[in-house]
Amino acid sequence: MGSFKKLVAMTAVSCMALTTLAGCGDGGSGGGDENTIRIGMNFELTGNVANYGTTEYNGAKLAIKQANENSEHKFKYEIVEGDNKSAAEEATALATKLATSDGVDGMVGPATSGNSLATYQVANDSKVLVVSPSATANGATMNHGKVYDYVYRVCFEDNTQGAAMGVFAYDNLGKRKAAMLSDSSNDYAKGMAKSFKKKFKEKGGEIVTELNYAEKDTDFNVQLTKIKDMDFDVLYIPGYYNEVGLIIKQARSLGIDVPIIGGDGFDSSDLVKLAGAENLNDVYFTTAYTTVNASDELTAFIEAYKEEYGEEPSMFSALAYDATNVMIEAYEKAGKKDMDAAKEALDSMKFNGVTGSFTFDKTHTPTKDVLVVKLVDGVQSDAVKVDPNK
Repeated sequence: MGSFKKLVAMTAVSCMALTTLAGCGDGGSGGGDENTIRIGMNFELTGNVANYGTTEYNGAKLAIKQANENSEHKFKYEIVEGDNKSAAEEATALATKLATSDGVDGMVGPATSGNSLATYQVANDSKVLVVSPSATANGATMNHGKVYDYVYRVCFEDNTQGAAMGVFAYDNLGKRKAAMLSDSSNDYAKGMAKSFKKKFKEKGGEIVTELNYAEKDTDFNVQLTKIKDMDFDVLYIPGYYNEVGLIIKQARSLGIDVPIIGGDGFDSSDLVKLAGAENLNDVYFTTAYTTVNASDELTAFIEAYKEEYGEEPSMFSALAYDATNVMIEAYEKAGKKDMDAAKEALDSMKFNGVTGSFTFDKTHTPTKDVLVVKLVDGVQSDAVKVDPNK
C-alpha cells in the first residue's frame, strides 16, 4: 500500500506539470482531433490473469471496430493500448500515462478489482472517465464514503453475487451444510466469501468449515483432505479460475462429489483445461452473462466475436464490450468532445447491452440481474435468475 500512495502522490505532481499537454484536471476533452475520441485500454495482457485481460481487451476492440463502422456516429474512436502486466503498480503507472501524456478522453479496464482500484484515484484526480468492466469489489467506486465522480462500472458487486449464491445453494439446490475454501490473497474472494456466509446462515444453513489458500498455490490436497472427512453437502470456492480449476480436479480425484459452487471468476476457457471437462459436472457459478437461451442481440455479438477472434466470448469479453459501448454511447449522447458532458450522459443513461439492461445507481454501479450457470462436462447448460435479497 505504501508504494501505491507514493504513486498517487507522484501522479498529482505529474498532473500539474502536464496540464498543458493533456488538459489534466479540467474535466474537458483530452485534446487532439475534435472528431476523434481516444479511449485508453488498461488491461492485463501479460501476467497471471492475462486470460481475463486479453479477453476483455478483445471485447473492447470489437466495440470500437463496430462503432467506427457505424455511419450514424458523430465521432471516430481510437484505442490507446497498454499492458498493466497483471500488477497493481503497473496499472497505476499506466493510468497515469494514459491520463496525462497520452491525454485520453476515457479509460476502460483493468479486469481485476485490485488492479482497477489502483487506477481510480489517478483517473478521478485527472477528471478522466473510467468505465470498469469487472471491478466487482465491494465499494470499489467509493472513496472514504464518497463516490468517485468519474468512475463507473458495468458489473455487480461481490456482495451481490456472494449473497445470490447463498440463496441459490439453500433454495435451489436444497443444501444445508456448506464447506468453504477461499482465496485469502485478494479482496474479490474475501468479499464473496463474507456475503455468501452471511446469506447462507440467514437462510438457515450451516458453515461447516472455512479454509483458505493463496494465489498461485497448486497443491490443495491438505485442505481438501480435511474437508473430505467432514459432514457437508456443498463446497463454495470464491476465487479465480487459475486455482479453482486445480481445486476442482483435485477435489473430484479425492472423491468429493458434492456440488461445487463459486463466482464469476470461474468463467474462463482455461477452467476446462485445468479441471478437465469430466470433473466439471454439478458445478455452478454466478455471472452477469451466459450464452444459454441467447437473445438475438447477444447472438449477434457472439457471432461477431467468433468471426473476429476465432473463439467463443466469455463473460469478461462481454463485460468489456458493454463497458466500451457505455463510453461510446456517453460521448454520442453528449454530442461533443467534453468529459463532463459525457459524464452527464452516463448519469442519466439507460443502457441495453449484452450483459443486460441497466441504469447506474448513486454509486455508479449498475442495477442488473444475477444469473447462476450450471456446467455439464464443462459446458454451460442451464441458467437461472437469482434474487440476492430473497
